[in-house]
Parts: sequence; C-alpha cells; structure tokens
Amino acid sequence: MVDLVTLMQQPSGAEIAAAAKNANALLGAGLGLGLAVIGVGLGIGRIGGQAVEAIARQPEASGDIRGAMILTAALIEGVGLASLVFALLFKLLP
Repeated sequence: MVDLVTLMQQPSGAEIAAAAKNANALLGAGLGLGLAVIGVGLGIGRIGGQAVEAIARQPEASGDIRGAMILTAALIEGVGLASLVFALLFKLLP
C-alpha cells in the first residue's frame, strides 16, 4: 500500500520537463543579468576614469567633458535596466 501511494505522488514526465525548462530559463536569465551588470560596471568605471584623466589634461573643458560623461553613463545604465527587465520577464513568464 505504501509503494502505491509513493508511485502516485511522483511527478510525471511532463511535470519534470516543465520544471527543468523553468530552471533553465531562470539560470539563463540570472547569467544574462549578471553579465550585463558586470559590463555596466566596467563601462561606467572606464567612463569615469577617462573623464577624470581628460579633465586633468584640460581643466578648462571640464564642463563639456562632464556633460558627455553623464550622458554616456545614462545610456549605459539604460542597457543595465533593460537587461533587468528582460531577466524579470524570463522569470515571470511560463
């Protein structure tokens, strides 16, 4: 009797396949988001470093350099936010 109850409680092949598909989707979304965050961090760090070097070489152009730096950093942040939205969509959609 106990064996019959255990057999009835085991998931079917379709349920296992659906769980594996969901796990793979979550893994892919997490890896993609992690790579995007690393790329965004490296990009903003490089922008900041290069902007400081440029301002050190030409202090009179600091306003223009700062404006270009902020614009570029905002565009890179947009890529990071878009990757977050896609990762959440992969997580929430079946």
